[in-house]
This record gives sequence, C-alpha cells and structure tokens, in this order.
Amino acid sequence: MADTKVIHVHLIGKRKDYYFGSISAVYTVLTKEQVGIAKSSLLHAGLSGGGTVMTQKAIIKQSTLIRGTRE
Repeated sequence: MADTKVIHVHLIGKRKDYYFGSISAVYTVLTKEQVGIAKSSLLHAGLSGGGTVMTQKAIIKQSTLIRGTRE
C-alpha cells in the first residue's frame, strides 16, 4: 500500500485547521494571503519528509496518513 501524504494547515489567527491531499489543494480553499505564502514558494519549501513551514499567518506541515490493516 502506498503512503498517503497529508498537508496540515493551521491558521494561527483563526485557530482553524485544514487537511489536504496536496499543496495544490490548499490553494483551492485558502488564498495566498490567508496562508501567508505563495503556492510556488510552498512547493519548494521542503515540506516532504515531515517538514514544517511557518509563516506569520499559518503553520503548514506535511505528514503521512496512518491506516490500520484489515485482519
């Protein structure tokens, strides 16, 4: 089974959390102004491998979704 990545965006001022399947999906719901970083910059920011990007408006993390196995 392939690992499924999850992009977690925590908006600091609003104390709201969002979960996305890709960086591109972030920008279908939130704007560059809300996140505090442009899509192109976030794509090159080093989120892979569990990285974290902090802006003045958001904390953005990439992680792997953990799934249970069927018995």
